[in-house]
Amino acid sequence: MEPDPGTPSTRDGSPAHTQSFEMRRLRVKAQGEEVNALTASRGEYRGRSLEGVELGDDDDDEEKERFLPPSRTPSESESSIQSFELYTPDEDRTVLRKLDWRLVPFMALLYMLSFLDRSNIGNARIAGLERDLNLSSYQYDWLLTAFYITYIVFEWMTLMYRLVPPHIYISLCVASWGLLASLQSLSISFGSLLFLRALLGISEAAFGPGVPFYLSFFFRRDELAFRTGLFISAAPLATSFASSLAWAITKWGEGGPLAPWRLLFLLEGFPSIFVAVVAWSFIPDGPDTASFFTSRQKIVAVQRLRKERELASAQDAEKEASSQRLNLKEIVGTLLDPKCYLTALMFFSCNVSFSSMPVFLPTIIREMGHSPITSQALSAPPYLVSFVVVLLSAYISDRLRSRSTVIVVHSILAATGYALIAFAGWQRWSNPVWRYIGIYPATAGFFSAITLIITWTINNQDSDSKRGTGMAMLNVIGQCGPLVGTRLYPDKDGPYYVPGMTVCAIFMLAVGILALGLRWVLVRKNRMSRGRRAWRMTDRGDELQSEVGGHFEFIL
Repeated sequence: MEPDPGTPSTRDGSPAHTQSFEMRRLRVKAQGEEVNALTASRGEYRGRSLEGVELGDDDDDEEKERFLPPSRTPSESESSIQSFELYTPDEDRTVLRKLDWRLVPFMALLYMLSFLDRSNIGNARIAGLERDLNLSSYQYDWLLTAFYITYIVFEWMTLMYRLVPPHIYISLCVASWGLLASLQSLSISFGSLLFLRALLGISEAAFGPGVPFYLSFFFRRDELAFRTGLFISAAPLATSFASSLAWAITKWGEGGPLAPWRLLFLLEGFPSIFVAVVAWSFIPDGPDTASFFTSRQKIVAVQRLRKERELASAQDAEKEASSQRLNLKEIVGTLLDPKCYLTALMFFSCNVSFSSMPVFLPTIIREMGHSPITSQALSAPPYLVSFVVVLLSAYISDRLRSRSTVIVVHSILAATGYALIAFAGWQRWSNPVWRYIGIYPATAGFFSAITLIITWTINNQDSDSKRGTGMAMLNVIGQCGPLVGTRLYPDKDGPYYVPGMTVCAIFMLAVGILALGLRWVLVRKNRMSRGRRAWRMTDRGDELQSEVGGHFEFIL
C-alpha cells in the first residue's frame, strides 16, 4: 500500500511518525534501564527525576508499568545487549577525571593530615619533647606502642563505612583526631601524653584502614591501585612535610614562650578540625550522591561500575539491593579464606618497617652526627622520592594488571636498602653517607609495597561485605607489625642500630616470598575457575558465562 503523498516519509519509505514513535519508545526504554541501574545501586526505589521521568513512592507500580521494561530474567542474548554501556567513552573519561581531581586528592589530604598527626612525635622528640618531659627510651617506645594497641583493637571499625553514611563518619573521625593531636601540646607528663596517644589511635583506626575500601565504591578493580597509590602517597608526602615544617617551627620557636615541640603539635593538629567541616558537605556517600557530578554524570558513574557491582542479572541485582546490610555468610567465608591471611602476613611484615622508620628517622639521622635542625631537614628528601615512586609503581601495576610482580621488586629494593644500612653500621664505616643513601630504597620500597598490598586485598574480594571483612582482617593482623617495629631502635643500639635494620631487611624479604606464594595460590584458583567455567557453555557452544554472570578472575 502506497503511503499518503502528504505524509512525510523516511529514506526506507516508512512513515516518519512511525519511526519517530519507535525512537521515542527506545529512548524511554533506555531511560528505564538507567533508572533500574541507579536505583539498584542504592538498594531501593526512591523518588527521583531522570531525563523527565519521575518515579514517586505512591505511584511506583503505575510509573514502572508505563516507563520501565518488563521485569524478567534476561536470556543470554539479552545479557549481551545489556552489557553494552549506556554512555560514551568521553562521558566515562569525564566522570573518571572528576573523581581523580575532586575525590582522590581530598581523601589524600585527609590521610596526609592523619599521618602527619601520627608520626610527628618523631620530630617532636628531637625538638625537646624527650628532655622537657624527662622521657626514657623505654617510655618513648611506649608512646608509639600505645597508639598501635588501640589502633589494632578498633580496626573492626572499617565495617562502619557500610553502616554509617561516609560523609558523617569521615568528618567525625577527622575532627576527633585533629582535636586529640592538638591537645598533645598541653601534655605535662608521660602519663597524660600516653593517654592522648591511645585515644589518637582509636580516631585514626576509624578512618585510615577503610579509605581504600571506600574508594572501591567509585572505581573499577583495574583503576583502584593507582588511586590507592595517590591516597597512600600522602603518607611519605606528610612525613616529608612534617620534617620540613618541624625544621621551620624548631628554628622559629627557639627562645619563644612556647616550647618548639608544643608548637609543633598545635600547628600540625588544629587544621584538621577546620578540614572536618569541609568534609561534611563535600564527601559523597556513593557515586550517585556526589555533589560535583551532574545528573547525567551520576548515572554514568553508576553504570560504569555495573560489572563490579554485578547489576546485569536478576540474582546480582537482588544481591546489590541488600548490599547496604552486611552479609554474615560472606563475612564468615572471608574469615576462613587463606588468601586473606597471606595478604595480612604480608601487611604485618611490611608494617614493621612502615611504622618504625617515620618515627625514628630524625633520631637515626641525628645519631649520624647532625644537629637536631639539620636532622629535621635531612629527613624530608627520602620521603619526597618515595612519593614519586609510589605513584609510578601504582600506575605500572594498574597497566600490567599485576600486583605480585611490583610487590616483589619493591620488597627486594627495601631489603637491599636496609641491608646496606646494617652492613655499613656493622663495619663501623665512619662516613654516614652510605647509611643515608640506604634510606632511599628502604622507604620507597615499603611505602610502595604497602600501597599494592592494600589494593590487592580489595581486588580479590567480589562483594562489599567481603571487601570490608578482608580489610578488617588485613588491618587487625597487619597492624600488629608496628608492635614489633616500634621496639627496634632503642638508644642502646645507637648510633648504628644494626639489629633493627637487620630485622627490617628480613621482614621486607619475607614480603616478597609471601607475594610469590599468594600469586601461586591465585594462579591455581583461576585455572580451576576456568575449568568449571568451561562446563557452563551455552547450547551453541560459542559463548561462555561472563564475569558479570558469575565468573570472578583473581588479579595476580
